[in-house]
Amino acid sequence: MGPFNRLILLAVLAAVPIAAQASDAPSAEPDVTIRQDGDRTVEEYRVNGFLYAIKVTPKGGKPYFLVRADGSDGSFVRSDSPDMLIPAWEIFSW
Repeated sequence: MGPFNRLILLAVLAAVPIAAQASDAPSAEPDVTIRQDGDRTVEEYRVNGFLYAIKVTPKGGKPYFLVRADGSDGSFVRSDSPDMLIPAWEIFSW
């Protein structure tokens, strides 16, 4: 086997693990972590490690969701309040 053929074989063998990693696409299904916090159940929904929603189920009450107020910080608001998710973009300022 010539040196050029060895080089090609080495390049192909080196590319196989890289191609296997590329086929592991991120999942569209959320990762759900369920934990007990006192007398309530908390379910955290994550996609690719990003926490985007929390479902809180009190022991004797109705469940509710907490969603991100905006994507930049970690503040959450209740999604069942109709006036909570109003965009607050600044269009003009003087």
